[in-house]
Amino acid sequence: MADRKATVTRETKETSIKVELNIDGKGQSEITTGIRFFDHMLGQIAQHGIFDIKLSANGADQHHVVEDVAICLGKAFNQALGDKRGIVRMAHAVVPMDDALALVALDISGRGYTGFEAVFDDKSIENMSADLIRHFFVSFASEAKLNIQARLLSGMDDHHKSEALFKALARALDTATRLDERIAGRIPSTKDTIES
Repeated sequence: MADRKATVTRETKETSIKVELNIDGKGQSEITTGIRFFDHMLGQIAQHGIFDIKLSANGADQHHVVEDVAICLGKAFNQALGDKRGIVRMAHAVVPMDDALALVALDISGRGYTGFEAVFDDKSIENMSADLIRHFFVSFASEAKLNIQARLLSGMDDHHKSEALFKALARALDTATRLDERIAGRIPSTKDTIES
């Protein structure tokens, strides 16, 4: 099996991003974006997806940092998965976080699409705009070429709501990216191809 790793860098007038991803990792992360709450959420993806993620980002404003991190992390997943040969492909996870309950279902289909239903009570969560949670999911799905359906089923605390969503994303990604020995060497599509 080839190493399922990728490194993506992005330099613009607004941000500077570098992501190193190992899909077959141990859940280790080194993440610095300048947005502490966002670092915490990205750490959930590594920890609960069992991915190794090394990520550094800086930029003038939160919107572009979150957007460009999502773009780079999405590209890293797409590159590391290659032609998607032998993967499970589709998965879902339902994750509780104290008062919150979130569901994420996804398909590594080669087509980026996001359905996102979550309501946050405040405009910001620990100094990060709550709107950026949805924006992360949309930008990540677009670049990773995933279909993601994310639903916040219940919850009162905005931190818990967001964390449940990120943990559910992580668990679904973990399952969907696993190699299925029953289809070793085959692409899990009747088309015999998944766009990269």
